[in-house]
Amino acid sequence: MKQVIQHQNSGEITVEELPLPQLKRGGLIVRNVFSLISAGTERSSVTTAQSSLLGKARSRPDLVRQVLDNVKKDGLVATIEKVQNRLDSFKELGYSCAGVVVESAVDGFKVGDRVACGGAGYASHAEIVFVPKNLAAHVPDNVSLDDAAYTTVAAIAMQGVRQADVRVGERVVVMGLGLIGLITVQILKASGCAVIGLDINERNFALATKFGCNECAISDISSLAKVEAFTRGHGTDAVIITAATKSSEPVELALQYARKKSTVVVVGAVGMDIPRSPFYEKEVDFRISCSYGPGRYDPEYEERGHDYPIGHVRWTENRNMQSALDLMSEGKLQVAPLTTHTIPVEKALDAYDIITGKTQTPYLGILLNYPNAEQSAREGKRRIALATAAAGTLRNRPCCRR
Repeated sequence: MKQVIQHQNSGEITVEELPLPQLKRGGLIVRNVFSLISAGTERSSVTTAQSSLLGKARSRPDLVRQVLDNVKKDGLVATIEKVQNRLDSFKELGYSCAGVVVESAVDGFKVGDRVACGGAGYASHAEIVFVPKNLAAHVPDNVSLDDAAYTTVAAIAMQGVRQADVRVGERVVVMGLGLIGLITVQILKASGCAVIGLDINERNFALATKFGCNECAISDISSLAKVEAFTRGHGTDAVIITAATKSSEPVELALQYARKKSTVVVVGAVGMDIPRSPFYEKEVDFRISCSYGPGRYDPEYEERGHDYPIGHVRWTENRNMQSALDLMSEGKLQVAPLTTHTIPVEKALDAYDIITGKTQTPYLGILLNYPNAEQSAREGKRRIALATAAAGTLRNRPCCRR
């Protein structure tokens, strides 16, 4: 099967013919139809791997600390061998895809089911993937698989909104109108919030407005007056930061937008050199949103399929995925307008040239599609047409009379 991988030593990205994954207990085998390139996450991973050892060290000081800790524990020679083995390995890219079940070892999923899948190392850019059951969600009949490929990224936005804990009528700033920011705007609008979107440039302002953003503004010191007017002088009920930058400026601005005892949620990767005074004076509740939601990075949940009781954890990462798909099904979350490119997997390198800037072209959502994708897409469209026709028949059916 074809799969996109990155060699850790050289940073080179290739499309290779690799062995098919094997079905394991507690999971399912899925034939991908579409997978979504998460531009921010994958661009960072690609550029780091393609840099020199010194560049890798500068960009990932956390890994340098791990190496130094390892030297103290295992010695220099063993640590060098471990690092070399890692550099000689390859990394699977991708974490959000959608396709059709071809084998299943769990109840609730059968061959032929259409599913959205998530998780690095599982929902990869590959023709065939193995996915544990808690990282897969059924796709409603009226949602196409190209839209469903956005599910995991939408779950990230969903978790950010949940962390903000907003209520109907509250006024929220979304900082960063990229892929996740534009999805966040739609989820907030579906929740009954008023939203002002901020970004360092205007290129996605029209799309944000189409998705329901009440106002848009450039994200700099001049935006303070606009946010104050938008919040009627009270300050925001919540700020959700979906930007990606090493600068701490988004957090510093967010603290100025926020009213006393409000919430600031960090979803994107931003600088965290934060001044104490605004926190102290406003008692701001500062939260970091962990990826798709509760269960993320827990092997018991993700790999071994042990779910959290809904009475104790209402919104797990899987339930966030299902919730995102429900919003798509209801027409409250539109992801099709986010897709700027659909590229066959064999030409995946073209996609990475776009996100790394080698090819200068505007982009937002980039989908990879796979062999037989057209047939599966046609089948999906037929399902959607049948579901729509059935719904219309029910609406037009005369009421029963006694």
